[in-house]
Amino acid sequence: MYKKFLSLKWKEFRRSSYFEAALAIKILIVLGILYFGGIAILFGVAGYFMLQDMIPGTDPLLTLNKFLIYWILFDLGLRYFIQQMPVLNIKPLMIIPIKRNQVVKFLLAKTATSFFNILPLLFFLPFTIVLIVQGYHPLYVLSWFVGIIALIFMNNYLVYLINKTNLYFALIAGAATLMIALQNYEIFDITEYAYLFFHGMYTKPVWILIPVVLCVLAFIANYKYYLNHFYIDGAITKKEEKVRALDLKFVDSLGSVSPFLKNDIKMIIRNARPKQVLIMSFIFLFYGLIFYTQDIYVEKFPAMIAFASMFVTGGFLLSFGQLVPSWDSEYYKLMMSQNIPYREYLKSKLTLMVFATVVSTILSLPYLYFGWDIYKMILAGASFNIGLNSFITLYGGALNKVPVELNVKAKAFQNTNGFNLTQMLISIPKVAGPMIIFYIPYKFISFDAGIITLALSGLIGLVFYNPFLNLIEKIYQNQKYSTIAAFAEKNN
Repeated sequence: MYKKFLSLKWKEFRRSSYFEAALAIKILIVLGILYFGGIAILFGVAGYFMLQDMIPGTDPLLTLNKFLIYWILFDLGLRYFIQQMPVLNIKPLMIIPIKRNQVVKFLLAKTATSFFNILPLLFFLPFTIVLIVQGYHPLYVLSWFVGIIALIFMNNYLVYLINKTNLYFALIAGAATLMIALQNYEIFDITEYAYLFFHGMYTKPVWILIPVVLCVLAFIANYKYYLNHFYIDGAITKKEEKVRALDLKFVDSLGSVSPFLKNDIKMIIRNARPKQVLIMSFIFLFYGLIFYTQDIYVEKFPAMIAFASMFVTGGFLLSFGQLVPSWDSEYYKLMMSQNIPYREYLKSKLTLMVFATVVSTILSLPYLYFGWDIYKMILAGASFNIGLNSFITLYGGALNKVPVELNVKAKAFQNTNGFNLTQMLISIPKVAGPMIIFYIPYKFISFDAGIITLALSGLIGLVFYNPFLNLIEKIYQNQKYSTIAAFAEKNN
């Protein structure tokens, strides 16, 4: 039966209208896996000796176990934002004699091939072999390795439960932030206690029963959840909700873009996924604390300050803008059947992103505490976001044909993240751009010259506003029908 499911997935992929683009992305994914996999293996082999050199006289395994708690939390957080549940069109399967539990088991088994499971294995497997070669007890080392594998797959299944409600994510993110803060201010060091558990998997093999049991429980919880939602009413039909009337007359003063802005504002207020993006945009405001509080970045790596400044004011632009037009995927066909000028549609998205960037810049005023130079960099980053990054983001949206499910809790068997490798590749110029623009004049002239150049780069977008918008409009028009087809396939 699993072989049949794989065959159906291949046919769906091969016959889709976006096959060529998807095939190119798959090839890039394979190359990325080979590259990062090679790095993981290299660090797995050299990791033991690197830890030995970093902290002489200390057992490298003890050192690694001491900080594994942060790796577990970081891995879970990264999976939350990127890892996707495998998608399977269940409608045709519900009318043929295939047991529901077989479909659910196939979906959960397919998650084992996730890149987030393979990469840690490529590190911990050679690290385990090095430990045995270095004279560690083979049985105890294998016990520790099995415990680590169980924790990896526990995160793999746990993230799908967290994705169904923001409560779990808030609790985990809050706990991680609290632990880091307490350790930073030397109030409570969680690593001193966490390593007792992780090292206990080596010294007392019976301890591996804890991660193994947790992994099994996470799997069972996922199995029951998806099995219980394997119905048209539970997985396909949206629940009826009360509609809140919103008075957005103040938007009318913006002219022809106001209908689209009203639609976006209502979408953000009424749906779970856009709300999550809004919350994440606010969290981006605190991104600068990672860099501005460290003298090493200001003195030796100022380009990273430019990187952080772009993120501080560009949280909404990056998270919302990269999913244009995916936000409208559920009704995109209807929109395109109306007499709607594409230019006004794009201008409304630009207006919303620019407004959010301005608000973020105002909210970042407390960063004046770190000095005027830091805030000048934030203002320069905001200029780059408004003038250039907004257009780069809109251009990337034309290549993004992955729909976003606005109400993420409505359908259990669909992708709830709306994130893909295409967006990751498009994000490279958005992230590297401000660093390069700042660093070149900084290197050859001065720090202020770098800030001025970064700020002036935003003027390029304002000066060439119409040519840029005309070019992007043309790209969207050329991609119109392929986008409609892709959204229609995914939403069936």
